[in-house]
Amino acid sequence: MNLALFDLDNTLLAGDSDFEWGQFLIEQNALDRELHEVRNLEFYEQYKAGTLDIHEFLNFQLKPLARHPRSQLDAWRREFMIKKIQPLIAPGAYKLIEKHQLDGDLCIIITATNRFVTAPIAQALGIDNLIATEPEQKNGEFTGQVSGIPCFRERKITRLENWLDEHNLTWLSFLQSWFYSDSLNDLPLLAKVTHPVAVDPDETLRNHAEKNDWPIISLRQEPASDFHANEASAVLKISGR
Repeated sequence: MNLALFDLDNTLLAGDSDFEWGQFLIEQNALDRELHEVRNLEFYEQYKAGTLDIHEFLNFQLKPLARHPRSQLDAWRREFMIKKIQPLIAPGAYKLIEKHQLDGDLCIIITATNRFVTAPIAQALGIDNLIATEPEQKNGEFTGQVSGIPCFRERKITRLENWLDEHNLTWLSFLQSWFYSDSLNDLPLLAKVTHPVAVDPDETLRNHAEKNDWPIISLRQEPASDFHANEASAVLKISGR
């Protein structure tokens, strides 16, 4: 059995779901634009620069979940999926996922973005397994706090290994492993797998990938079938498939 790991934001999506959720709540007048938008942008720039304090960010990002009843949040999320997320799904994402699924690989989305935002996205992409930052809940409502270990940078490895242990698996369970990501923040996990792949990467990751001869691909190209035939085969040829 082989393992295929996928980052979500700016990898399978041509954008950042965490950032877009904040912007969406502003549009619903659920957040003050003047106060929230500037801070949201600041955190996004810190993430891209690799300087994000994940606990500071989560304190900011999860608080809105505690200010509204779950029923309202669920209704907003359904609208968010249609208006914001569906247009962001990268054209080549489905073909890449399908390739690994047809090969019988264990497919997992692993993301720093919280599960409330990302669970329906994983479902839309056809991936059953999701490792995400967990927002704390009490009696079905969000508290605004994080539960457990945030799924970010080195902690992605910890969260993944905990997930594998819960499913009676280890790294040794897999002959080969892939991780697809766009971000310098994922360098620790990219270095852990047998086949790291940079997807529409930021400058730091691109430079690192070029230096280490890692494949660099784009999932944002049309048509998706061309990606499957050309770029996907280029990525997978290193496995001897």
